Amino acid sequence: MPRSAIIYCRISRDRVGAGLGVERQEADCRELAGRLGWTVAAVHIDNDISAYSGKPRPGYRALLADLEAGRADAVLAWHTDRLHRSPAELEQYIAVCDLRGVPTHCVKAGPLDLAIPSGRLVARQLGAVARYEVEHMIERQKAAKLQAAQAGKFRGGRRAFGYERDGITVRPSEAPHVLDATRRVLHGESLGSVARGWNEQGVRSSTGADWTSMSVHDVLVRARNAGLVEHEGEVIAKAVWPAIVPEDVWRAVRVLLSDPSRRNPRSADRRWLGSGLYLCGRCDDGTTMRTATAVGGNRNRHRVVYRCKKGPHIGRVAEKVDQFVTALVLERLRSEGGTLLVPATSGVDTAALSTEATALRLRLEELASLFAAGVVTGAQLAEGTAKIRQRLTEVEDTMAAAVAGSPLEGVADADDIEAVWAGLSVSRRKAVIDCLMTVTLLPAPRGRRPGGHYFDPTSIRIDWR
Repeated sequence: MPRSAIIYCRISRDRVGAGLGVERQEADCRELAGRLGWTVAAVHIDNDISAYSGKPRPGYRALLADLEAGRADAVLAWHTDRLHRSPAELEQYIAVCDLRGVPTHCVKAGPLDLAIPSGRLVARQLGAVARYEVEHMIERQKAAKLQAAQAGKFRGGRRAFGYERDGITVRPSEAPHVLDATRRVLHGESLGSVARGWNEQGVRSSTGADWTSMSVHDVLVRARNAGLVEHEGEVIAKAVWPAIVPEDVWRAVRVLLSDPSRRNPRSADRRWLGSGLYLCGRCDDGTTMRTATAVGGNRNRHRVVYRCKKGPHIGRVAEKVDQFVTALVLERLRSEGGTLLVPATSGVDTAALSTEATALRLRLEELASLFAAGVVTGAQLAEGTAKIRQRLTEVEDTMAAAVAGSPLEGVADADDIEAVWAGLSVSRRKAVIDCLMTVTLLPAPRGRRPGGHYFDPTSIRIDWR
């Protein structure tokens, strides 16, 4: 008998983004509707959405809503696996269709009458087969990805910043930015400063988007930068593509950026040196200062001041304090220069450590293979893995510590220290200050000082390092 049908189309992955897969499904379903003599009341589409993942499918929800509201009395789909790959979803669909006597007709699987036991049995069997196929496919994909990772191969995906789309070739216009940013962050520059710099230079991400602190972070911590392959959060092999950052330098920046004590600076930190750095002289627990806006005596002049994060018991005009601290920093840099630089850990052969790290990873793979072959027991596998991983961690930590950069590099040994200082970001200047001194703001009396000035340098305590 003639029916009013809803067409449902879905494709799990639309690599092109043109919706061609669902268009073909709809065309086939409309042809089937013509053969059956049914009219098409609506078409609901879920493009690039998996039925297995459990993510919401707006088109599918609209289909159920139309059936429950009685706006149609039949469903057309290209195949049953377009409708469901989850037994729980199938049971909900059966309940809706059974109550209303709604048949389902598929281009490739034929009719399903969910109002009778045999129809529901066929639907459940097809659903179970579809579920098995997906789970089996996922297992094959995981095994293939692991095998490719162990071989150091490129496993596809979105183009990585610094590399071409083949995942192997270095992109000369991007790779130097990755290395430069890695070293700058090791020397104390913030991720936000790097992001702003890249945006101002017109450097765009691999997707063409502007940079943020988080997107810069994600680029710098990638194992692929060091020519390594990471699988499920663990470095397991050397890659076939070339590194754009030395492994020891990459490990150092990854350790730095994984430090939970790091924080995202407020907007005020981008301009004022002491925000989050200078200490409050009234508090004895290391409380730092923050910036705030204060109104001058004439009620018209607004100034940025440093105030304790715990309360307004200390306040200083930020500009005056920063000028005073900067003068002291520059004076010390000029007088002591390169002698301030502490050499990196001496006697550490990072190349040898990198080779040892690779050998340790290979031993882990070998141990896993021996366990799979039944040569070693589960207890032996656990004990051996623990020992190898402990040594691997020691090796990686030593490599990272050996190249941990100093904020003074490129500053203290510069020919023109003032010019270099003027070109530094605020975050890098703060790192230099923190390396050289501890600044504590002390209580000070109100009113003018001798000479007519309000600023009192004696209320700023400098503890040199």
